[in-house]
Amino acid sequence: MIYVLLDILRSWLSDHGLYSYFRVLDEIQFRTLAAAGLSFAIVLFFGKRVIRILVRLKIGDAGETDAALLREHAATKANVPTMGGILICGAIFVSTFLLADIRVNVIYLGLFTLLWMAVVGGADDYLKLTASSRGTGRQGLYSWEKLVFQLGIGLIVGFFVYRYGVQTSGDSISHVLNLPFQRTYDPETKFAASGLIYLGLPVFMILSMLVVAGLSNAVNMTDGMDGLAAGISGIVCFALILLTLVSGQLSSAQYLYVPYVPMADELAVMSGAMFGACLGFLWWNCKPAQIFMGDTGSLALGGLIGYIAIVIRQEFVVLLMCGVFIFEILSVVMQVGWFKYTRIKTGTGRRIFRIAPYHHHLHQGGWAENQVVARLWLITILLVVVAMASLKLR
Repeated sequence: MIYVLLDILRSWLSDHGLYSYFRVLDEIQFRTLAAAGLSFAIVLFFGKRVIRILVRLKIGDAGETDAALLREHAATKANVPTMGGILICGAIFVSTFLLADIRVNVIYLGLFTLLWMAVVGGADDYLKLTASSRGTGRQGLYSWEKLVFQLGIGLIVGFFVYRYGVQTSGDSISHVLNLPFQRTYDPETKFAASGLIYLGLPVFMILSMLVVAGLSNAVNMTDGMDGLAAGISGIVCFALILLTLVSGQLSSAQYLYVPYVPMADELAVMSGAMFGACLGFLWWNCKPAQIFMGDTGSLALGGLIGYIAIVIRQEFVVLLMCGVFIFEILSVVMQVGWFKYTRIKTGTGRRIFRIAPYHHHLHQGGWAENQVVARLWLITILLVVVAMASLKLR
């Protein structure tokens, strides 16, 4: 909004010799840093107030779990306020709305995705936390209900990004399947390289659905220890700042042979806002946590990371950066699948891990919670370095 106002008043400011004071807002890098700072400040400033309100409303973690090994761990976190994703989503929305160019299609599609996922996660949290007071055994949304909304927003995003996301007509480069180690541009001519796979609308929508829903669930599964999901998300969002700046600028995209997506660099502002919100939330969420993000925050963060990956055509690079998230959800799938298979075959269900998701397996194996969190942060940093380095291997 501020940038739009600057654009409207640009001539007037120039005529009155005032434009030089606001020129810095034309720099996408400055607005990205400003969004990160503003988002961090919002979460920090409103954090204590939101915690008090949630405690007063008794919106806390009940510490309930069906897994015997986790009951003791969950009991130590009982009554810690959850739904802290309200802070994260609120900060991202306000910072992006104020500092990004909201006339760009990919920005308001991103804000729509953020709100959609936050509402779904918030409904899930609310149903879980009020189950006892409502006298019902329903613990949140049913899995199929949540999945319908996640797959639904993925399809919607895929359709609108494909048809209206890029504001330069005929730019088919933004619809290519960007494979690892593949050059998008010919080194000599700087035109589209031969052998590229151009996605049609149905395939693009299916890919979008899988990435958005998959990462949304993956972040949700990872959110089980103080600072774990917020810290990993912050690291990934910092890398997204770099990726969006590269993808949205023709010279940088051609230099690294990655798809150029016009106006995608505005998503750097949103990525900066996500980064700042995650850092601010860590202030309140580091051990011992004073608040949890809940599904409200985890679904929104994962969905938004997936959305940005789809827009900038960097699904494989982003999935590599999110390797910890991906393994966390795979550990649950493997655990459940193997347990059911062995129960059918032998009559007794067996497990691959002590408990899933994998961070609890490590904890039960003797790692302190702080060790698990810090080491998975470090692994994510290494994955981000490898993913960014892979951009040069083309």
